[in-house]
Amino acid sequence: MQNPRQIAFLALREVHRRGAFADAALDRAFSNSQLNDLDRRLVTELVYGSVRRMRSIDFIIDKLATKKSSQQPPELRTILHLGLYQLEYLNQIPPSAAVNTTVQLAKENGFSGLSSFVNGLLRQYIRLTDNDLNPLTVTNYKSTVERLGILHSFPEWLVKLWIEQIGETETEQLCEWFNQSPTIDLRINPLKSSIAQIEAAFKTHNISTSRIPNLPQALRLNGSIGAIQNLPGYSEGWWTIQDSSAQLVTHLLGPQPGETIIDACAAPGGKTTHSAELMQDEGTIYACDKTASRLKKLKENADRLQMKSIKIHTGDSRHFPEFVNLADRVLLDAPCSGLGTLHRRADARWHHTPENIQQQSQLQSELLANAATFVKSGGVLVYATCTIHPLENETVIRSFLDSNPHWQIEPPTIDLPVQPSPEGWVKVWPHRHHMDGFFMVRLKQLKNE
Repeated sequence: MQNPRQIAFLALREVHRRGAFADAALDRAFSNSQLNDLDRRLVTELVYGSVRRMRSIDFIIDKLATKKSSQQPPELRTILHLGLYQLEYLNQIPPSAAVNTTVQLAKENGFSGLSSFVNGLLRQYIRLTDNDLNPLTVTNYKSTVERLGILHSFPEWLVKLWIEQIGETETEQLCEWFNQSPTIDLRINPLKSSIAQIEAAFKTHNISTSRIPNLPQALRLNGSIGAIQNLPGYSEGWWTIQDSSAQLVTHLLGPQPGETIIDACAAPGGKTTHSAELMQDEGTIYACDKTASRLKKLKENADRLQMKSIKIHTGDSRHFPEFVNLADRVLLDAPCSGLGTLHRRADARWHHTPENIQQQSQLQSELLANAATFVKSGGVLVYATCTIHPLENETVIRSFLDSNPHWQIEPPTIDLPVQPSPEGWVKVWPHRHHMDGFFMVRLKQLKNE
């Protein structure tokens, strides 16, 4: 099957019908097709974009159709999403092509009798936008929360939370940032290469790169790059993919040669292998995770980067009594909602609720309390998440410090591209810092007298 829009439809059908994650549905769709790079990019854009913009597109359907989007046959709704996404968000596709291919999709997937409805709705939308009457922009919304939620396609509880933290103007900037396609950052492996060597290698392949201040191993790729494994230096272990904000975490941890490090929730291993690089691969890193399949990926990464100091430990880190008082430094990159990486996880905004964030916060508190027992007297623990929700970050840390008076925050002493808070933790806001949303804090155990 080589029709990119049909492949996108099948992936989206799996997302909506079975609740599949968009990236997994996309991988399965690609495994049954042989598309060129251009068509693969189109399918990826259509799937991720349609999922991200679902609320906005449903709003358009609600305004133009007699039946609300929720009352449409589910697969017809998916077809309308594909057509409207192209018309509203993909300027490079001619409107006639978007309409004709969507009508064809309807005919090929059991909706021949409704193809004229599809055609009419899409053409009605074109007429409205041509006359500056786009429903998204001319509607009188009840509130700022509703306007931002519908216009940028986010659940209202999330928009409200952000407004409480950073105000309306910045919330809109954050929403816009999360709806952009993500950048790709590399972390150079200094044991095998140098940033200058990799810049030169990429230049010979006509790939533009840029450095990131105060992150000596970070290199951002600009523009289209094709398959990752075909890039220069991949198989030689010169670099690995890791967002800049994730690289910050390991610099904050500051592992040194010869130390014992425990990475309590390690898979897929980006921060584990970064620790090995900063330690010059000298010492011991216990990489723990309860999911064996994710640890397999960690081992593959460690092998490609030719790391020898990493020891893999399968299981829940809350049940490792053998690690008590063992480590010079512990990293807890806690499982979280991922609300700082919504641009990478197209469907995450729809999967979370205030209730499951509360449950996540409880798990994080348990993991932190246990990870703290792994640290030697006078040692260091870094708590980090890729979320910007206070319940998973500031609340967890304040609660831990209240219960553990022999621990304190140790503010960063290294230069960072993000200014630490007065309390001493680091919170990365994507729209301000142009990298994934993250929270990280370095905790120091006071030495026993």
